[in-house]
Order: sequence, then C-alpha cells, then structure tokens
Amino acid sequence: MRTHFFSAADRGLKDIGWLKSHLTFSFGPYANPERNGFGLLRVFNDDYVAPGNGFGLHAHANMEIISVLLAGTMNHKDSLGYSEVIPAGGVQIMSAGSGIRHEEYNVGDDEVNFLQIWIEPKLQNVTPRYQRRQFPEEKRANRLTTIVSNEEGTAHCWINQNAKLSLGYYVEPQAVDYQFAQANKMLYVFVMSGEVVVEGHQLARRDALGLWESSDQVRLECAADTRFLLIEAPINH
Repeated sequence: MRTHFFSAADRGLKDIGWLKSHLTFSFGPYANPERNGFGLLRVFNDDYVAPGNGFGLHAHANMEIISVLLAGTMNHKDSLGYSEVIPAGGVQIMSAGSGIRHEEYNVGDDEVNFLQIWIEPKLQNVTPRYQRRQFPEEKRANRLTTIVSNEEGTAHCWINQNAKLSLGYYVEPQAVDYQFAQANKMLYVFVMSGEVVVEGHQLARRDALGLWESSDQVRLECAADTRFLLIEAPINH
C-alpha cells in the first residue's frame, strides 16, 4: 500500500474577504507543482462564502463537478433551466460535458461552507447534466452513506466516471472497514471533524490521506463525533 498525507496546515489559501478557500490542489492563485491533483481527483476546495455573496454566471466543460454543502444555504441556477435553493446536507453534481453555465450564491443569513470537488470525466463532450440529492445528517448517523456513484439510482447522484463518494458520520467511536475496487483505484479520505486513524495515519480536522496500490479493504478507526468524506476514483486513465 502507498499513502500520501495531506495536512490541513499545508493547504493553499485564497482569501478575498467574502470568499475563503482552502485549496488542497493547485487552483486559481494557488500553484504548487507538487499538488496538481491526486489521480483523477483534480480539485478539492474547502470554501467559505459570506452571506449575500457568491459566484456569478460562469462556464464549465468536460469536468465532473460535485458540491457537498456542509453548512448554510445556497442557490443554484444554470443554463439547463434549473433554479433552486439548497440547504445544508445537499449534494449537487454537474456533469459539465459539452458545456454548462451556472451561478451560486449564499442566500441565507449564515456563512456557507461547502466542499468543491472536480473529477476528470470518463467520456468527453457528453450532454451536460445537473442533479441534486439531500442527505440530512440525522438520517446518516453511525453508517457510511453513498452520495455519488457511477451508477444511476434514486438514492444518490451519479456522474460520468468510475468513482464513488461516501459520507461518514459516527456519534460513538467505531471501526469501519471500507471495501473498494482495487484495480486502477485510489481512495481519498478527508476529515471534516473529529479524528480518524487510517492504516496507522492519524487524521485530525481537515486533514486528508490518499491511498493507492492497496488491498480491497481499508480500516478507518473513528473517534466519537467524527465526520469524514471518502472519494474512490481511478488513479489514472
């Protein structure tokens, strides 16, 4: 097994007042030649948006873009005709494909915190698509919940890549054995709160660990009141 530790303290920072982005990989003003993604996971931003502010209309193409809303309330409006308000617990995807334009703003009274995740697609120039699902925390206690998959379904979002995203929330200390496809796959573990020990590595709040060339099972030892995100995706094309 090979691993790479991504310390919360080593992330880049974009701070323009209304937006504070903690950047794990090179993005915008943060350029680190040693941090150009992990496998087909290209962007992982931990974003904080002040009330009344947000991202104006802009375009994306040929990228799988996932937003996991941890706190606050945001809107979403796009060139496909979708217009909705998303509370905390919401997960949205855009399979940008041949091109999509969208905007999103903090429309609540409190600061928004969301994870912005970009994964390279399996197929290029597909018909663009948007989808959203809700995953209230009280319904996810003490188990792993699939929020994004490459398979269609009514319980999660699905994207144009052989990838899987899962949220974990454990009220009590617990050991979790995660099964994943070994062939051409990596696992990225990101801790939102609490502590997780993964294969001997202790991860605190906002730390992450990448694993590859692993067996088909990884054990996560969670402390009480721990929240984390797992991303399983190809390590290369």
